[in-house]
Amino acid sequence: MIHTKDIFSIKNQTEFDTVALQVFKFQFENNAVYRSFCDLLYIHPSDIKRIEDIPFLPISFFKSHEILSASEEIEQTFSSSGTTGSITSKHQVTNVSVYEESFRSGFKHFYGNIEDYTILALLPNYLEREGSSLVYMFNDLIKKSKKPQSGFYLDNLSELKSKLQTLDVQGEKVLLIGVSFALLDLIENHSFQLQNTIIMETGGMKGRRKELIREELHDILKQGFGVQNIHSEYGMTELLSQAYSTGNGVFNCPNWMQVLTRDTEDALTIQNPGKTGGLNIIDLANVNSCAFIATQDLGKVNKDGSFEIIGRFDNSDIRGCNLMVL
Repeated sequence: MIHTKDIFSIKNQTEFDTVALQVFKFQFENNAVYRSFCDLLYIHPSDIKRIEDIPFLPISFFKSHEILSASEEIEQTFSSSGTTGSITSKHQVTNVSVYEESFRSGFKHFYGNIEDYTILALLPNYLEREGSSLVYMFNDLIKKSKKPQSGFYLDNLSELKSKLQTLDVQGEKVLLIGVSFALLDLIENHSFQLQNTIIMETGGMKGRRKELIREELHDILKQGFGVQNIHSEYGMTELLSQAYSTGNGVFNCPNWMQVLTRDTEDALTIQNPGKTGGLNIIDLANVNSCAFIATQDLGKVNKDGSFEIIGRFDNSDIRGCNLMVL
C-alpha cells in the first residue's frame, strides 16, 4: 500500500525515483488495465530499474476504460470537455482528498498562502457542464481564499471589469484565471493597467475562436491587461496535479510530478532533455488510477526539469486544458 504522505513529502530526485518505482509496482499489481498494457509489452516489475523504464499508458485509455488501481468506491468522476459528438475522457477518483491535497499543496508551492489572494475564475465553458476537475479545484481554492470578492464569472464581464479595477487600485493581490477565449473577450471590451493582479490562462479556445500560438496569445493578453507576464496552468482531466508557468510558457512541476519526452517515432524510447517529443507525465497523485501517462502533447523538457508545450499530435482530437496548437 502506498501512503500519500510519502508522495507529498518528496524533496529530491532520489525520493521521487523511489516512490515512483513503488507506485509502478503497486499499479502493476492492482490496475487490471495497466497490467494488461504492461503484459502486451512483455514488461514486468523485475525489468524496471529506473523511472525511464516504466511503461506510460496512452492517455486515450481514459476514454475507453476505467483506469483504477483501488477497489474503494468511486467518490468523484471527472470528465474532459470534448467536442460535440466526441468521446470524453473519464477519470474515476476513489479518494478525492488526494486531489485536494495535490492542488492545494501545488498552489502553495508556487504562489504561497491562498488566503493572500482574491481568486476570480473566468471559466464559462467549464461552468456550463458537469464533471470539470478545474472547476472543482478553483471552487475549493475560492473557498479557501476566504476573500468575500472571490468567485466565478460566466458572461458578466462588466461586473468582472469593475471588480478587477477596484481590487487592483485597492492594492489587493488578485489571481484571475481564465480560459483563453474568455480572457480575450474581456479585453476586447475593456482595457486595463493592472499592478497587483496575476493573469493566468488555462489554454484552449474550445472552438470559440481561432487557435493562436502561445507567444501571440500572451502578447495580446499582456497588452490588454497591462501586465508584464502571463501565467499559465497545465492540467488535464486525467491528472490530479498541475504544473504552472509564471511567464514565457516555461512550466514547473510540484515535487511529486515529472515530465519526460518520448521519441515521436518510437513511443517506448525516452529522450534526453532538450529534444522535442511526446510528453510523458509521471503524476504520483494518480496513485489510485495510473500515475504514468503518455499524453498527446508535444514539447520539450529542459535540463532543470521544467518543460514547454510546442503543440499536439496531428491525429489527436482537440480537448482538455492548454491546447496551444501550432
